[in-house]
Amino acid sequence: MDPTFLSATQLADLVRTREIGALELLDHYIARIEKHDPRINAVVVRDFERARARARGLDAQSDKSAPFFGVPMTAKESFDIEGLPSTRGHMAAKDTPVRKSSIAVRRLEAAGAVVFGKTNVPVDLADWQSYNPVYGTTANPWNTDHTPGGSSGGSAAAVAAGLTGFEIGTDIGGSIRVPAHYCGIFGHKPTYGLLPNYGDPATSSAAGTDIAALGPLARSSSDLAVALDILAGPDPDETAMTITLPMPRFTSLKELRVAVWAEQPGQVTDHETTAKLLELASALEREGVTVSRTARPAFDPTDAYHLYLQLLDAGWSGSSSEQVIANKRKRAAALPAGARSADDIMVRMVDVTHRAWLGLNEKRFQWRRAWSAFFREWDVLLCPVIATAALPHRQDGETWDRRITIDGSQIAYNDMLFWPGLTCGYHLPGTVAPMGSTKAGLPLGVQIAGPIYGDRSTIEAASLLEQAWMGFKPPPGW
Repeated sequence: MDPTFLSATQLADLVRTREIGALELLDHYIARIEKHDPRINAVVVRDFERARARARGLDAQSDKSAPFFGVPMTAKESFDIEGLPSTRGHMAAKDTPVRKSSIAVRRLEAAGAVVFGKTNVPVDLADWQSYNPVYGTTANPWNTDHTPGGSSGGSAAAVAAGLTGFEIGTDIGGSIRVPAHYCGIFGHKPTYGLLPNYGDPATSSAAGTDIAALGPLARSSSDLAVALDILAGPDPDETAMTITLPMPRFTSLKELRVAVWAEQPGQVTDHETTAKLLELASALEREGVTVSRTARPAFDPTDAYHLYLQLLDAGWSGSSSEQVIANKRKRAAALPAGARSADDIMVRMVDVTHRAWLGLNEKRFQWRRAWSAFFREWDVLLCPVIATAALPHRQDGETWDRRITIDGSQIAYNDMLFWPGLTCGYHLPGTVAPMGSTKAGLPLGVQIAGPIYGDRSTIEAASLLEQAWMGFKPPPGW
């Protein structure tokens, strides 16, 4: 059996039943990287020999019950792995190994995974591309003229191309969900705070970043569910408390109550994305699913989106350099009074006071409750992941200077934050599943959002769609 495009849970079963050894499986993926990765440049940090030593140890181990036993996996470059650098795209950190692995990496290794490399990101994880001066540009395996997304773009490209068995990424503005959508795989952005992530105290924030979450990328929804069990829960060094997430509200399609939000006035969304989502809605209705195309939470979507943008900029400003802050002040001072693009809204947050931020956070939690009320009536929400399928490579200047054209309408590049931000800004879990493809053959994914701590429900909905609608398909030629 060719293991290349199997799910992580299937790979673990092969090793567990001794149909293939952990070392043999690892060497299979290493060989694929050495042969195929030059086409896309996804696995940019390689730790093959240490991984081989670990795989040999697993092959000699009698207890093979761990859920990801022997699964070769890679991790987004920003995750700390002991002995490897975490550059986030900065040359200054290229030769500085970290001393302690992120808690997420440690938990996956305890679950039997064999971590053998790291995958590419944009500088400071702040783009829907994945390129940087340290490791270069990563391409989409479906079309190498296009980006795999960002900031977990190398993660998604490696999974889609069959270069790894499993991946983890992070998401504050679509950074798991957009690459999963662009590359035709599954991804899950958990409820905020559910999965802790810090590693080396010298390189990793202990407090974390508002809105940001870590989560899995995989070739099957089953892997997302297993990974959630492995990764969720507080750091045991801080508390002995454990968590029990609610089970899915449904066990079959016919039990599902689905709201579909396919487009939003004032927010440009590619017609192929909207059409495919409405096609999916009609197919679900034919299966007996209760579907509404008009149900919405009780707030103004534009106001909610703008609040997300304000919180987003405040969230990541804590790690900004003095030069970045100075440049933002200059941009903010030059803005016309009525400027309302995503970048305009964010840059005005440069000197927000803590008192003002507390007011924004209060509004966020009021609208988070509106989302909770909405999800008492509807099990999940289906909506676009982002405005288009995978974009051609864009490396021209800063993201706030870029413009893109969608269906004849030119918009600011960062105005595509609407669909990623509408859900994650309010801490909701969001799962991405394959939905179809464009006429040009690029993948399209659907975003499945649910209530706070409803992670099992969104992943279960993805599983039902995987069975009834579409699962992962390898890109041609891989």
